[in-house]
Amino acid sequence: MDFDETFSPVVKPATVRTVLSLALSRHWPIHQLDVKNAFLHGILSETVYCAQPDGFEDSAHPDFVCRLNRSLYGLKQAPRTWYSRFATYLLSLGFIEAKSDTSLFVYHRGPDTIYLLLYVDDIVLTASSPALLQRTIQALQQEFSMKDLGKLHHFLGMHVQRSGSGLLLSQR
Repeated sequence: MDFDETFSPVVKPATVRTVLSLALSRHWPIHQLDVKNAFLHGILSETVYCAQPDGFEDSAHPDFVCRLNRSLYGLKQAPRTWYSRFATYLLSLGFIEAKSDTSLFVYHRGPDTIYLLLYVDDIVLTASSPALLQRTIQALQQEFSMKDLGKLHHFLGMHVQRSGSGLLLSQR
């Protein structure tokens, strides 16, 4: 009926290019992850009801509805609740949200630096060392079901290929 915030911030193309340039200039590994069923991770802050799902209707109470505790795909609040849940977890790990782009998260402690780009359920991650990168991936995988896609090769419809000391970004 009345939805206040139904969007999920997505990373800006200029931010993607900047982070990739930084990672390349510093010879950092660049990795990509995909969150499985991202919108199902969102926790609703408001009360939401839905009709009984097809095939699961209670014949004794056909007019009853279901109260949702968590987000579902197709729910207008799903993108926002997913983003909020993910951002809250990253903040608990010590990341900060960049002021210039709320889908860029930065971790910086002493010599350790991590940049994480989020585009709905797609993540690009780069870190100052391969060990730090792996520890971060493991921390994310403990909290969320994720597929590790390895070195960055495809993001936002762009094919990414290492070439010499740079990256070749192409798009059909």
